[in-house]
Amino acid sequence: MDIRNRPFLAALPLLAAAATIFVWSSAFPAISYGLQAFAPAELALLRFLVASAIFAVPVASGWIALPPRRDWVAVVVLALLGMTLYQLALGYAMTRVPAGSAAVIMSIAPGVVAALAALRLGESLGRRVLVGLAIAFVGALFVTFGSGHAIRFEPMALLVLVAVFATSIYFVFQKPLLQRTTPLGFTAASIFVGTLGLLPFGLHLPEKLAVASAAQVASAVWLGVGPTVLGYIAWSFALSRAPVSIVSSFLYAQPLIAGVLAWLWLGQTMGVLAIAGGAVTLAGVLLTVRGAPKAAPAPKASQAPRPASPDLTCAIAPHGPAIQLR
Repeated sequence: MDIRNRPFLAALPLLAAAATIFVWSSAFPAISYGLQAFAPAELALLRFLVASAIFAVPVASGWIALPPRRDWVAVVVLALLGMTLYQLALGYAMTRVPAGSAAVIMSIAPGVVAALAALRLGESLGRRVLVGLAIAFVGALFVTFGSGHAIRFEPMALLVLVAVFATSIYFVFQKPLLQRTTPLGFTAASIFVGTLGLLPFGLHLPEKLAVASAAQVASAVWLGVGPTVLGYIAWSFALSRAPVSIVSSFLYAQPLIAGVLAWLWLGQTMGVLAIAGGAVTLAGVLLTVRGAPKAAPAPKASQAPRPASPDLTCAIAPHGPAIQLR
């Protein structure tokens, strides 16, 4: 059955991407709050220990299947880049860079992801998609100028750029692997590897846990449950069902959402220009989504055998992805 006949099913990847951006945006103020009690590496290790504990039981019970053995070299490399290096770079950067500014710099990621996807996966970027990406980027710049922080060169901000490239490589190069495993399995494996990579950097975590407040520990737990587990599961699901360039366009909304959450949680305010920039950003994301390649018609029964059980698949064709429920 063609998924276009079921609008809710067709929208699931985009809904998953939107939910991911919300929980990932909450990570910026949560990291800022957690850094008051923990060093960046310690905070990252604590959140990944929580995430690993969540995945340990279903993986050990066989409910979640890890990627096949032939893919583990790629999984380890991608996890060390997209999990370990990303967390260390962003965490140490945010010791000097405010949460809102870090979120704005991270908004460069969709452009990097789109370029890598075009080179690596052969995904086409239509005119509407390109215009939408450009509009969203302009909106992100408005958020930057309206954030209320002085604009000056901050060397630690370069680490945010390192995080941008690390996560972009992780997003793009995981998609071929998702054709042979599930988003849950790939996410679990990445988190396990990322946790092992963080262990040497968090040797003083027990000492910090002894003196940290309950609220600071709770923020680290949320980082493990929300942005790490729920966020990466939903993101991997979205990537496995839709083009990388379209899904990654949602990242442009991060500065606005992170700014609002930082205001509600940490008391940081947003100016009129920042709010206007957020509106422009969301308009660009909407235009990008509307410019996504259309699904190809489902093959007739005489042309392809029907499998015994329903399976949601995403095939990359020369003209774009064909998302069908068969």
